[in-house]
Amino acid sequence: MMAQPVSASSALAADSEAGPIVVKLGGSVIRSTELAAWLDAIATARHPIVVVPGGGALADEVRACQAQLGFADQTAHRMALLAMDQLALAVAGLRQGFAVGATETELRQALGRGQVAVWAPFALISGRTDIDASWRFTSDSLALWLASRLRARSCYLIKSIVPPKARRLGARQLARDGIVDEAFPGMLKQEIPTFLLGRGEQSAFSAYLAAQAETCGALID
Repeated sequence: MMAQPVSASSALAADSEAGPIVVKLGGSVIRSTELAAWLDAIATARHPIVVVPGGGALADEVRACQAQLGFADQTAHRMALLAMDQLALAVAGLRQGFAVGATETELRQALGRGQVAVWAPFALISGRTDIDASWRFTSDSLALWLASRLRARSCYLIKSIVPPKARRLGARQLARDGIVDEAFPGMLKQEIPTFLLGRGEQSAFSAYLAAQAETCGALID
């Protein structure tokens, strides 16, 4: 009997058991002209993907409101999480096959259906006491936190920066340079390879996601 072809969505659903790839899309990327190319690469991936959106301009507005009104960091933290929720809805609304998930269960269910899962973090994070509710801990560190919870195979940070020439980058130096948040070095786990990608690296990322390359980007350690 001739074997039936396996659909792409079925392959993704089966592959999700091995752990997804967590992709942090920087807020500035979401507002850039390169967003469509990044989403195209993600949409055609042969691996399960969980997208973590940054807060972008919405989170910047929270910072500005805090400076003007003077509310506490804990309040600002919760407002910034809501900003990420809003951008999760925006990203998921741009492509067929993308689904918003607020909890680990919802994310895993989306992956099980062969969809790209987009994380809206407020419901899972806002009430936690083990996460620093300050600007030291932003969407960069949240991506690492989620990658650990989901036992991700890798984590990619996509930012609107000039692609680094070095193939290995120190997390502490990146934090000092303001490329990642202050909490990021302490959150980094070596068992989950974490990489940084910049502007114009969509083709390399697409090749990696299509299993045509072993990896891409600069390894963060």
